Amino acid sequence: MAAERTAGAEVDLSVSIVVFRPDLQELMATLSSLGLAAERARAAGVLQRVELWLVDNGEGVGAGLEDSLAVALARFAPWLRVEILSSHGNVGFGRGHNLAIARAGTRYHLVLNPDVILEPDALVEGLRYLESHAEVGLITPQVFATTGGRQFLCKRYPSVMVLALRAFGPASLRRRFGRMLDRYEMRDLPDDAPTSPIPIASGCFMLCRRQPLAAIGGFSPEYFLYFEDFDLSLRFARQAAIAYVPAVRIRHAGGDAAGKGWAHRRMFIRSGVTFFRRHGWRLW
Repeated sequence: MAAERTAGAEVDLSVSIVVFRPDLQELMATLSSLGLAAERARAAGVLQRVELWLVDNGEGVGAGLEDSLAVALARFAPWLRVEILSSHGNVGFGRGHNLAIARAGTRYHLVLNPDVILEPDALVEGLRYLESHAEVGLITPQVFATTGGRQFLCKRYPSVMVLALRAFGPASLRRRFGRMLDRYEMRDLPDDAPTSPIPIASGCFMLCRRQPLAAIGGFSPEYFLYFEDFDLSLRFARQAAIAYVPAVRIRHAGGDAAGKGWAHRRMFIRSGVTFFRRHGWRLW
């Protein structure tokens, strides 16, 4: 499913979503919320057109995925255009997004997870903030779990101890080191005012200026899954500031690598070692 490009048409925002055997109902909810948020931004005059890149890391696009796209996005055509990239195999999260980033020609780019629901004003608030703060190149939002409660996804530079506690430590031990973990998760950030700079932003929602994102080459190919957003944040901050903007709100279903089984735990550990080797070890 690939809409034809209109010669000379300006596309203000590109969005990349990487999927691998997605939950179609969850993906359709994400796409619907993206369309509604984009529609609100168009009505507010901060956005003209959107280009969506759906990167399928699975075995190829099936009819179910095509049908979900058609249902979720039909009402927003023709100003929301869709491109599907497939048949390249499972290249990982970061490399998948890079396929879209390299093809986009927009002013702004949104890295988005397929398990995120945007609040209707998320793009309005985010794009307005970027337009009025030239020093900021990446926005990270206020995040709520889909089951209720907050997720604290802004991070300070991690230590091995903090990561081990969060990923593998029992609840009793995490409570004992609660102050350390709260500081790492930046729970001291205000809920009513933007904060910059932020050391590390979550890859589930990164609203970026595309130029600095392209200048650093997007995500590093060294990471297959996990820590690619940590690495990108540290490299991006050399180009432009990262800001936490709590008026940009999303709901997120993901997280908990340790709860996904040993295959994910191994990937988490392997990527963590790669991260520390590249950026410096901190034991506690």
